[in-house]
Amino acid sequence: MPLHVPPAPAPALRSVLAALGSPTAVREARTPSLRSAQGPASPELPLPVHVLDRITPEGTSPTRLAGWRFLIRCGERAVAAADTMLTPDGWAFSHFFEGPYIAATERALRHAEAMPMTCQPRLLSVPELYMLTLWLHRDCTDDGADGTLAATDLLVPLAPAPPGIAAHRPHRVAELLPVLTHRLAPAPAPLLGSPA
Repeated sequence: MPLHVPPAPAPALRSVLAALGSPTAVREARTPSLRSAQGPASPELPLPVHVLDRITPEGTSPTRLAGWRFLIRCGERAVAAADTMLTPDGWAFSHFFEGPYIAATERALRHAEAMPMTCQPRLLSVPELYMLTLWLHRDCTDDGADGTLAATDLLVPLAPAPPGIAAHRPHRVAELLPVLTHRLAPAPAPLLGSPA
């Protein structure tokens, strides 16, 4: 499937390029892979990062656009990522990081490209579950800022996924959200007179 990656805001890309060109920013980021990278590092595959703040049995809150994430490629593979955030002055570099979500994102995107549908890739963070998913949004005309989860969109939990949720398995939003709601449901209150 062709992935329709929305263009990142130009100031977001410029801020990442400036940070990559700054020895201070790369050194202070404490990302060993960037400090030891051989050859040029380039930001690629910008993905809007949305946050889902609330899941309840009544439904979900709209997501909010929290930033743009760029995979930082050195040679043949992504070695780190750069996040940007919206400030009162516009888009600005936030930080570099590395870890398991870099490879998991690349893997999920490769699998998404093989699916028989066209979509717009995004990242969706669910802080309450410490969960990150690749969000395959069906409306490819969207600019990436809209935060409406459609029932037919797909969510692909990235590894490491929360216990009991299979990583790298695509789920329709309508199927996965009830599972997440159940996981976040409060434990039943103990009955009066029963041991706590």
